[in-house]
Amino acid sequence: MAVNLSKGQKVDLTKGNPGLSQIMIGLGWDVNKYDGGYDFDLDAAAFLLGDNGKVTCDADFVFYSNKEHSSGAVTHGGDNLTGQGDGDDEVILVDLSKVPANITRIAFTVTIYDADARNQNFGQVNNSYIRVVNQANGTELIHFDLGEDFSIETAVVVAELYRHNGEWKFNAIGSGYSGGLAALCSSYGVNV
Repeated sequence: MAVNLSKGQKVDLTKGNPGLSQIMIGLGWDVNKYDGGYDFDLDAAAFLLGDNGKVTCDADFVFYSNKEHSSGAVTHGGDNLTGQGDGDDEVILVDLSKVPANITRIAFTVTIYDADARNQNFGQVNNSYIRVVNQANGTELIHFDLGEDFSIETAVVVAELYRHNGEWKFNAIGSGYSGGLAALCSSYGVNV
């Protein structure tokens, strides 16, 4: 049975799941009624971060144009351009056993592609969530509904996995940002 989290809650992921190494991060959302003439293209990404909260190099940013980290630890499942359909809209696979020792956190984000030009923001998105699934048996371990707290934001840091005393923990963040993907990349030290 999945643990349902609220914004700001943390849970130990690996302590209660011995041997857990391969997980799927599923992200999903729906778009409110929108008649702006453009599809709503939300993009999930993962930033592999060191102790300083920054990437060690630009390749530590895994997204639709860099689908796999060089370590093989994080793989992006591909870009869903419309968010149509039930279930997870985008998926990121993580092999915890392959995460390099110098990576202490993995931040999962969602941004709106070309949000400014399309006049779109997260106030027009609802039913957004992130979930963590054990790939070995398909069991959903964690579920976090983001809620409807956003208005003008074009990027959201949804959650983080982080190492603490040899265990992986999950932090439900749900913080919105203006400036889209470029602002997140700048914050995490990716050159754009």
